[in-house]
Amino acid sequence: MTTTTRRRVGIAGAIVGAASAGVAAATLAKRYAVGRIRVRPDAELAEPFGELRGRERTLTTSDGVALHVEIDGPEDGTDAPLTVVFCHGYCLSLESWHYQRRDLRESHRVVLWDQRSHGRSQRAEAGDATIDRLGDDLAELLDTFVPGPCVLVGHSMGGMTIMALADRRPELFGDRIKGVALIGTSAGKLAEITLGLPALVSRVVHKVAPGAVSMLGRRGALVDRTRNAGSDIAFLITRYVGFGDSKNVSPTLVDFAESMIRATPTEVIADFYPALMNHDKLSALDVLDPVPTAIIVGDKDWLTPPDHSRAIAAALPKAQLTEVPDTSHLVQLERPGAVNDVLRDLIKRVEL
Repeated sequence: MTTTTRRRVGIAGAIVGAASAGVAAATLAKRYAVGRIRVRPDAELAEPFGELRGRERTLTTSDGVALHVEIDGPEDGTDAPLTVVFCHGYCLSLESWHYQRRDLRESHRVVLWDQRSHGRSQRAEAGDATIDRLGDDLAELLDTFVPGPCVLVGHSMGGMTIMALADRRPELFGDRIKGVALIGTSAGKLAEITLGLPALVSRVVHKVAPGAVSMLGRRGALVDRTRNAGSDIAFLITRYVGFGDSKNVSPTLVDFAESMIRATPTEVIADFYPALMNHDKLSALDVLDPVPTAIIVGDKDWLTPPDHSRAIAAALPKAQLTEVPDTSHLVQLERPGAVNDVLRDLIKRVEL
């Protein structure tokens, strides 16, 4: 072996060694961080996340997708003075309403559903992963399971679903739909959010994100295996993005949220991403103006920042805006008491 060759081998060995050391250090740091979080006192350790069950029903939509539905309270909506319908967010499931369901199920009829391709609902074709189609799904859900008056509650993509319904079926609002709660959501311009990053970095992220998400979607099966193997990393990401920098969030709660996200196939995440980025329903909000409306957002929400909720409130001057302090995107899980108080107040206003 020549001197030049030996030098090159030595340099390559040093690079590989440094890289390996870096990976090992990152792994140890990650395990240390997760370990420290998990050993903290956990007030939610005994909370029965994912164990609340109602009567299970299936809605087959007009385009043939089977949606999973659960009902608490009277079977027939005509026997209930009011039904509360919960619409969950992107990469979540009806389980994300755990605390709200637990709070309301004894006093009200509650209908929850997994949006298409999420939770226990059937996977839809990529071309049908649109916000307008979700609005149509919600209309069909109301026609089938909610014949009487109702209040609609939507978080994140679920709020967008309600806006799509307002755009496509405005006649339902005021007659059948008596109230609306929009939680951590947006009427448009999600492609402009900074994600808490510096402006320059945020612009770069938004520029490369569509192509990256599309590429990941094409390799969905492989990515899903990697996601299942990287649960510690997923835990940290979920904790940071879903719950911000709160030091008091329950590790059990983070695990619960992460399990819903991990159960959402990468292909589904990729299918819905363009619909979220192109969502624009600001002009449909005037349909909600005659209806009592509550708007809730965490003041540290990086995914649907408070400015988006303020824009909705500006379009709905009679709506009540609540900004929950020191709270991020999963506000209904992180601060359930604050969210439940607003929902109960909304229901009282509707029932007067």
